[in-house]
Amino acid sequence: MTDLSGIRFGYGFGPRHAPVTRRDLLAPLAGTDRAAESFPGPNSLQTLRLGKDLRAANRKLRDGDTGAQEHYDAARTALRVAAADGLRAAYARILEGQSPLRERLTWFWADHFTAAPTNLVTRAAATAYVDEAIRPHVAGRFADMLKAVTRHPMMLVYLDQAASVGPDSRVARRTGRGLNENLARELLELHTLGVEGGYSQADVRQAAELLTGLSVHPERGFIFRPNAAQPGAETVLGQSYGSGQRGRLEDIDRFLEDLAAKPQTARHIASKLATHFVADDPPAALVSGLEATFRDSDGDLAAVTEALVTHPDSTKPPLRKVKTPMDYIASTLVAFGITGAEMRDLSARQLRRLIVRPMTAMAQPFMRPPGPDGWPEAAAHWITPQGLATRISWATAVAARLQDRVDDPRTFLDETLGVHAGADVRFAVSAAETRAEGIALVLASAEFNRR
Repeated sequence: MTDLSGIRFGYGFGPRHAPVTRRDLLAPLAGTDRAAESFPGPNSLQTLRLGKDLRAANRKLRDGDTGAQEHYDAARTALRVAAADGLRAAYARILEGQSPLRERLTWFWADHFTAAPTNLVTRAAATAYVDEAIRPHVAGRFADMLKAVTRHPMMLVYLDQAASVGPDSRVARRTGRGLNENLARELLELHTLGVEGGYSQADVRQAAELLTGLSVHPERGFIFRPNAAQPGAETVLGQSYGSGQRGRLEDIDRFLEDLAAKPQTARHIASKLATHFVADDPPAALVSGLEATFRDSDGDLAAVTEALVTHPDSTKPPLRKVKTPMDYIASTLVAFGITGAEMRDLSARQLRRLIVRPMTAMAQPFMRPPGPDGWPEAAAHWITPQGLATRISWATAVAARLQDRVDDPRTFLDETLGVHAGADVRFAVSAAETRAEGIALVLASAEFNRR
């Protein structure tokens, strides 16, 4: 096993995940998303309706209708089940190994377009957002993903866009509600141009006015409300959008297409991809190559991904990134040969013990980053004394629980790391007094924690 692509661009190796070439990783992106078909998660319309039921029952309870308690409890239970099902589906797809690169790309873009849940309803809807707005576009056009994300209910609620109205709109005159700049700011700063993208506060304000009208219906999901949109034209980055007395969704889409085509966006996306997959301080030639591919292909993410995976600087050892807790847990389960069906069938208690609580203890609660800029990339954020101790503790517990799936820790080491395992870890595993101890040494090793 000399090719590190399956670790750098996937989740490593195990009994059901053999080493792969770069071309093996790329090929499934052009095919059917079989993992999503095999392990479906909740959809956003279901969770929106459950949220509506929960709010209705809660209002009745506040009004003294004790008979609503049963409906309230049923809605809460259904939302918790949906959230757990979404997490099970996310891991089951990884464990099936049909397209590890698609899974890695999905979670890279989910972090890039962070929309973190803030309550029970949005926790249940979080993976639906990824499935509906991000996953279908990881090998498509960046502009299409940008448009899908920008109009998805999860994003509109997370960044308060659903409550934003044009200052001169009919809704503002009737209700007194005002403008919210959150989505406009993150759209420019995080999603497209980057912090150094050359936009001004005036551009943020004009973009915020242009985006008014994007909203959420409690049952139908995304809607566009012309009466809440700011009338007239807005000018962002020197380009005028819209005219007349009614806002139009077409003008917003044209604005997003233009943002996606900006050279600053190409540079920002190239840097983020190289930083996430290759190194915290990526080679300049890699970033420049990805930037050129993004720009020349009109943001074709299949072309950009191929350029990333096949670039000479992406194929060189050593492994320089540290696995996030989500990736660390996933690669551990891959190493043991856990199947998607086994993951799908975990009870709520087993899911909490195996994944939910460990991810939180390792400082990465599932889909709940601290802010719109997502999770930190730097290795120093994840490998702290407390973080490392938590990983070792989890590795020890999992090794003891799943040791019967491994015949020999030395074979386990070869299957999971091969030539990437150093002499120290090889000696330690060979000298382990028990099978569980040997397995834990592999999982806790520096080599296994890198990607």
